[in-house]
Amino acid sequence: MHCPVCGEPDSRVIDSRVADGGSGVRRRRECPKCLKRFTTYERLERKPLVIIKKDGRREIFDREKILNGMLKAVEKRPISVEVLESITSLIEKEIRDEGYEEVSSSRVGEKVMEKLKELDQVAYVRFASVYREFRDIDQFMEVLTSLKTGEKH
Repeated sequence: MHCPVCGEPDSRVIDSRVADGGSGVRRRRECPKCLKRFTTYERLERKPLVIIKKDGRREIFDREKILNGMLKAVEKRPISVEVLESITSLIEKEIRDEGYEEVSSSRVGEKVMEKLKELDQVAYVRFASVYREFRDIDQFMEVLTSLKTGEKH
């Protein structure tokens, strides 16, 4: 594995752990040249999952998009990247377990909102406001009211 800092073509594995609920391996590595440490993940290669966008375009599922969206939603919240990685893996697993090779982006977005709602209500509202493209305060209030009363939204 090439070092992402100096480009050294070799690295030493310091620690390996099971990741993604057993379907992957997380490795901590150290570069022998610059001594920087970095993390790599090994995952089972699977048939590509295709996402159908709102405008009908199709693109390959990208777990980094889910992770980045959640990272924005949890900014300045006490939630670790490891927790978000785990949620991302769970969402991907749930989608794949449904057995479809193509899934709508709205289905993915709903799953993200479902997980964020369980994890952190502030992050849920942040994500929902972007995902659902809130246009006014009434839409915010509707979501906040549903959270307060425990309704499913």
